[in-house]
Amino acid sequence: MAKSVTLDSVDRKIVQHLQNDARISNKALATLVGVAASTCLERTNRLLRLGVVTGFHARVAPKTVGRGVQAFLAVQFLSHARPLVDPFVEWARALPETIDLFFVTGGDDFLVHIACVDTDDLQRLVLDFTARREVGRLETHLIFATWPGGPVQPA
Repeated sequence: MAKSVTLDSVDRKIVQHLQNDARISNKALATLVGVAASTCLERTNRLLRLGVVTGFHARVAPKTVGRGVQAFLAVQFLSHARPLVDPFVEWARALPETIDLFFVTGGDDFLVHIACVDTDDLQRLVLDFTARREVGRLETHLIFATWPGGPVQPA
């Protein structure tokens, strides 16, 4: 897990602008934050090295690529043990249906955000999850709509 990093006002501006538009050119970003392009590139690379910025991604609308049914799968393990967690995480992350995987506290151990082709595909996936030896209970929550959150503001 990444440790907390102290960011100055320029770093904060870079982080905010990259979250709003990761495709922005370094030159345009430098202009927006008020530093030279070389300084901006150096700062951005530092933020990457420190793990503040973890990557640049395209966000795809699942429905537009044939995955019109989204759900959260709330997974509860039979036993809390690292030898069970690591293989489960590796397996779940490798599934083409998995959008995000969360290890959580409370009644469930994992929340898995998935996108399936249709309800038959969802049923198959649920059965794949429940067939795993570590899974004791699984609850499915269909997602009707999603909205992205705003950029993460440094504390």
